Amino acid sequence: MAFAAHEVVINKDAMTVFQFLMDGTNNSLWRSGVRSISLRSGIRGEKGAVYQQTLTGPGGRPIAADFKITDARPGAEVRFEVVNGPAKPTGGYYLSTEGATTRLRFALEYHPKGLQKLMNGMIQKTMESEVAQLERLKTVIEARSAA
Repeated sequence: MAFAAHEVVINKDAMTVFQFLMDGTNNSLWRSGVRSISLRSGIRGEKGAVYQQTLTGPGGRPIAADFKITDARPGAEVRFEVVNGPAKPTGGYYLSTEGATTRLRFALEYHPKGLQKLMNGMIQKTMESEVAQLERLKTVIEARSAA
């Protein structure tokens, strides 16, 4: 199993952060590997929405990584699962209010099967890199609402 998590404190309220995260099309604003993303089905920003996403994979090749919002608790949690692609991790954003700020934790989990188990080290590093991009999310959200 591969697991990675990262946490930041954002100088915005939890509902502002929650609403930004619920719109999957915002991923391209803070995740460097996102080549394209669009709403495939459902309603943007709501539980059940499926986003079609293409990422930059090994060697710069495009890979599918479509995901679905599986659970949402306003101001507290957004959970998702990857539904299309070579790896199908699950993950979530967990928010807690701390005065006028929001503590945000991003966690990913993946259970490789078959030959993918041999690549666990590479999978682990990739997941750690993904959750570390939360630092960029903090910058983007704070800059957007300041403008």
